[in-house]
Amino acid sequence: MSDKPVAEMSFEEALRGLEEIVIRLERGDVALEDSIALYERGAALKKHCEERLNAAQMRVEAIRLAEDGSPKDTEPFSA
Repeated sequence: MSDKPVAEMSFEEALRGLEEIVIRLERGDVALEDSIALYERGAALKKHCEERLNAAQMRVEAIRLAEDGSPKDTEPFSA
């Protein structure tokens, strides 16, 4: 498992990290304190993934379509 700061992770890295945490917690062989730390990291990774997905969705929604339905151009995304 990576100790890389969550904010610096790509979506794919964060998702892999979250999957690893779920696997470890499901095995049930992690000490209580370690389980709590894993859960906290997992919550941060989940939030990061959701934020990245929401930003990507907004970018996609900002694509304007031409009359025939094909992508025409994009309009600036503002958060």
